[in-house]
Amino acid sequence: MPEILLEGGSMIVERVELRVIQMPLKEPFETSFGREHQREAILVTVYADGLEGWGEVVASRDFGYSYETTETAWYVLRTFLIPAVLGREIPDVETVARIGERLRGHPMARAGLEAAFWDLFARQAGMPLARYLGGVRDRIPVGVSIGLQPGDAELLEKIRGYLEEGYRRIKVKIKPGRDVEMIAAIRRAFPEIPLMADANSAYTLEDADRLAALDEFGLMMIEQPLHWDDLYEHALLQARLRTPLCLDESIHSVRHARAALELGSCRIINIKPGRVGGLLEARRIHDLCHARGVPVWCGGMLETGIGRAANVALASLPGFTLPGDLSASDRYYHEDLIDPPFVLQPDGTLAVPTGPGLGVAVDRRRVDRVTVRMEAFRP
Repeated sequence: MPEILLEGGSMIVERVELRVIQMPLKEPFETSFGREHQREAILVTVYADGLEGWGEVVASRDFGYSYETTETAWYVLRTFLIPAVLGREIPDVETVARIGERLRGHPMARAGLEAAFWDLFARQAGMPLARYLGGVRDRIPVGVSIGLQPGDAELLEKIRGYLEEGYRRIKVKIKPGRDVEMIAAIRRAFPEIPLMADANSAYTLEDADRLAALDEFGLMMIEQPLHWDDLYEHALLQARLRTPLCLDESIHSVRHARAALELGSCRIINIKPGRVGGLLEARRIHDLCHARGVPVWCGGMLETGIGRAANVALASLPGFTLPGDLSASDRYYHEDLIDPPFVLQPDGTLAVPTGPGLGVAVDRRRVDRVTVRMEAFRP
């Protein structure tokens, strides 16, 4: 197992910039908790040692997936996190993570700032972030996540199109009333494709029989069917299903991951750096699962190319054995914020960037065009 690289030359933080960006999606993305037409997020830029590092805060404008929003993350960053690092000598990324852990919450805000430091320290070392994290792959197998559609015909057409593009795995959103019959229609049309269903906490344990009916369709997994912070009832449900459960929203740290595995709450874990407070905690969860032979994969939060580059680097670690939600740039956006954009390769993979840090160039003109709020901080 490659060791994570935490040490590097200390750097003094000279300036931090926050931007709220708004980017129209190519098409609406609907889950059990709502529909998004536009992606709102926060970009963090940290300047130190003559370098700049970029991070993305994946909180959305509205509540739904998380209690965090762009407004709460902005407040936490400008009021607590940025003052704690501004003008300070930062010896390593672990120092930034420890500062964030004092909040006992707000993982998305913390992860965005931490990501910028990962970019900085990897750049300082002259290494791609993937290698700096201990990654071992130069290509990442990827799948695609499809939001709820008006009907089965529209959904099947979407699936057909993404398979033709070369995506290796299809994930569909489900909710009560759009589940068993819909999955049956997919299986009739595509009997052999790797297929998973994501419920985003739309069910209760009273729906166990309904969820058990999905066993006959050979799904890779059912993701987060029950309450967003539950472990116990997922363990009861997993005992009744042949299909592996995958936990997403319930896993907030390596401690939650360990508890879930001990309880039997799931057989697969989705790792999202924003949900767990940053790449460092994401790596800890990966290491735990890899040591126990539990497969993990990297989930997506409609990231721009900045956040996507960090996710791709994470997914190059050896324990990420399942295709992640790390689609090409043109899956969600007409024009990404990086150059070159992420492109789906003919073998259904994304190439891991090889340049220093994130390994992608941020196009500042594009960033400026989508920025709706900006603030700079100096010592």
